[in-house]
Amino acid sequence: MPEEGLLSQFKRFVVGKPIPSHLAHHERLSRVTGLAVLSSDPLSSVAYATEEILRVLVLVGAGALTLATPIAFVIATILAVVVFSYRQTIHAYPSGGGAYIVAKDNLGELPALIAASSLLIDYVLTVAVSIAAGVAAITSAFPQWHINRVELTLAFVLVLMLGNLRGIRESGRIFAAPTYFFVVTILSLVVVGTWRVMTGTVAPVEPVAPVESIGSPLTLFLLLTAFSNGCTAMTGVEAVSNGVPAFKPPEAKNAAATMLIMVVLSITMFLGITLLSHAFHVMPSDQETVVSQLARGVFGDRGIPYYAVQSGTMLILVLAANTAYADFPRLASILARDRYVPRQFMNQGDRLAFSNGIVGLSALAAVLLAVFGGDTHSLIPLYMIGVFVSFTLSQAGMVVHWRRLRGPGWRASALINGIGALVTGVVLLVVAVTKAFEGAWIIMLLIPANVLFCRMTRKHYDGVAAQLTLRGWESRGPRHNTVLVPISGIQRAVLEALDYAKTLSSDVRAVYVDVDPDATEQLRQEWNRWGHSVPLIVLESPYRSLLEPLLEYIEQVSCERPDGYITAVLPEFVPARWWHHLFHNQRALLIKGALLFKRNTVVTSVPFHLRH
Repeated sequence: MPEEGLLSQFKRFVVGKPIPSHLAHHERLSRVTGLAVLSSDPLSSVAYATEEILRVLVLVGAGALTLATPIAFVIATILAVVVFSYRQTIHAYPSGGGAYIVAKDNLGELPALIAASSLLIDYVLTVAVSIAAGVAAITSAFPQWHINRVELTLAFVLVLMLGNLRGIRESGRIFAAPTYFFVVTILSLVVVGTWRVMTGTVAPVEPVAPVESIGSPLTLFLLLTAFSNGCTAMTGVEAVSNGVPAFKPPEAKNAAATMLIMVVLSITMFLGITLLSHAFHVMPSDQETVVSQLARGVFGDRGIPYYAVQSGTMLILVLAANTAYADFPRLASILARDRYVPRQFMNQGDRLAFSNGIVGLSALAAVLLAVFGGDTHSLIPLYMIGVFVSFTLSQAGMVVHWRRLRGPGWRASALINGIGALVTGVVLLVVAVTKAFEGAWIIMLLIPANVLFCRMTRKHYDGVAAQLTLRGWESRGPRHNTVLVPISGIQRAVLEALDYAKTLSSDVRAVYVDVDPDATEQLRQEWNRWGHSVPLIVLESPYRSLLEPLLEYIEQVSCERPDGYITAVLPEFVPARWWHHLFHNQRALLIKGALLFKRNTVVTSVPFHLRH
């Protein structure tokens, strides 16, 4: 079977049959699948947000861990404010109210590109952090797998990429069950743990290799660092606002309802885990996650309920990356439409998914995981800068939006978004200051570099458009066309190419490069019979080069007729089997590459199909 058939069959097996464009509306998300696809990131972050707070406070001592509770309540309050601010955005931008769109409409190009660049970087980190945290849940339950965590993370990236290449609706089906399984197991953990606290049957959890206290002083900077670590619980909340068009009609209503459900579940689970961690005296460990320790304390040491919690946590953390897979390709397609990133990101694949964006996101996340060894705690400091930049710009843009429209109730709407902008702006400053020396400086450099790339891309496309415009264009009428047929001898493929060349112009020339005098003399003798009155041009080549004399001759013809066309007609074999290409030189390919950059020069192939 030909190569194309094999590749096509393999592609169908991996991503499924193509979906026609007129069925795009069937690929929309319901509230149930929308919560799984677009909310898995903020829901899953509760699995490690509490742990990130405790890992900072434990440096002071075990007594400082009690401060995790008030910090968690502050974060939960901010999370509620941010979500209600984004619900405003959903209703104001039912076609998709991502930070890029809002900033572009209300703040201008530069803030929009900063927001977009921040989000693109954040989505890559979302994939890396979520998968690394999911693998940490696996290695907590099965410590012997700890040495293979990089391989595990890369395998999960591959699974997610293939799942998303199959399309929105199918990926929603794949990822819905694990999301709801996680929610049920964590809520069960919170309920049973609360019951044990109320009945006085709590026993402190024995930690495995706990993080040691170094007796650090309890400073404001340390508290702010713990707070900024815990703000990972807010990552991903903008995904629903970005993905409003992915919902079934009425899109805005379904998206707003999904966001409300998301924030209720997130706050409940986050506060529940934090409060129970204090009640069960959980200590952060490098070998076991806080959720794993809490599950041991609540359900007993490694029984079925424990493994259910760990399985649910692992699945949701790995699949939380699906939030980025839903939004990164869509944002990239919008940027491509506005000519800020390569246009390939604008195209939908066979399954109505933005395939190039999905593959690009997977590749970047895989590189990050390999570079940082699949370690969650190394990736976390890079994580939150981008998301809070986009939060702040989006909410500030909404304030300008309400002030500009001045519709009914605009003051209240502007106040809600203004509070959201203020709160997220303050958090952004805290995160930037506390995380700068832990690696966040990399993101502070990458965001402006990304903005510069977007502007360079736009400048390139604008330059192309200016040169392709029809304004001021006038036809110069018919021009002379010199047709050159490079040959290496006389055979059927050459004669067919000559017949085709005669249909293009009356000025047809066969061009032969002389590297063997005997072969050249034999060709001259045969040409009188087979050349059909086409002039034979023999080019000398003292250094046995085939390409250089041909290019020099084409340059000579071009100088003779500067306004004329030159068409190179290449006789080209098409082997019956793909591997037969190994038996033939690639001279035609080299000529095509060399002539691609020459003005007024056209290259065409006349294929001669070889039989089996």
